[in-house]
Amino acid sequence: MSADDSTWSIGELAERAGTTVKTVRFYSDRGLLPEAARSAGGHRRYGPEALDRLRLIRSLRTLDLPVPEVGRVLAKDGALEEALEDAVAERLREVGSQLAALRWREAALRLLRDCAPGERADRLRLVGAVTLPPSTAAPARFWRRWLPPRLPARLVSEILDQAVPQPPEDPTPAQVLAFARLNALVSGPCPPGSGRSQPAAHRSGEGWRPAVLYAGLGEAYALAGARMRAGLAPHEGEALDCFVSAYARSRGTRDTPVFRRRLSAQLAADPRIDRYWQLTVELTTPPSGTPEPNPGTAHDWLCAALDAQVARTAP
Repeated sequence: MSADDSTWSIGELAERAGTTVKTVRFYSDRGLLPEAARSAGGHRRYGPEALDRLRLIRSLRTLDLPVPEVGRVLAKDGALEEALEDAVAERLREVGSQLAALRWREAALRLLRDCAPGERADRLRLVGAVTLPPSTAAPARFWRRWLPPRLPARLVSEILDQAVPQPPEDPTPAQVLAFARLNALVSGPCPPGSGRSQPAAHRSGEGWRPAVLYAGLGEAYALAGARMRAGLAPHEGEALDCFVSAYARSRGTRDTPVFRRRLSAQLAADPRIDRYWQLTVELTTPPSGTPEPNPGTAHDWLCAALDAQVARTAP
């Protein structure tokens, strides 16, 4: 078989592939298409393997894979399936991020369209400060500043998992507004972590052991959350005992009626970040659902239970 009938010119390859000569030349110039030979005049000649490769390239490009990524996939001839799997997984992540950004942009536009004209400029400023897709970096930084220093990294991670709300994948306009307000709250020039609004348990020289406290509070909030989901009002029991015990153990003392009275007064005087938890509820509650307990609402439930017990047992 002669070279002429065993190989194709660039135009013949383009015709067989249903594409243009310009496209074939583009991929060939980037080393993505193998040449079988050169004609006597120095023109490129391609074999059947180039047609298969060109079809694969065009399929990958249909998935919007960048040309450099296509080249990396093709370079792994011996592990093509694995390379394809990795490339598709990465592209899925990118598309998911793009879709999330589009859903948030749509909800933000609906928020601005439907609000009163006098509110539009302020809301535009709020939503314009939020990255797309929305990031939880600002709330996470807020909590790292607000928490007492030198907590174990594992404990900090657990606290952030509970305290930093994840933006919904398909938000309502109200949820977009709640997240924008939350972002503004934690990004402000004087957040609670500035040192002027720390709870007593965060202050040095008070005898507190914050790591012991926060480890116990996590358990107490989980117990209280289960009761809140069941629709129970604040009451005495295991959740309250766990809550008080966390404070007592962090002070190296015992849980007594006197300690409970003092703790009730101390917690009532502590600075609060109610606005943060209110916005968290607005952000995480589904349009037709019941608010999910969070550390802030669980803390309030437990404080109410403690106050009621202290009032009932007051001498």
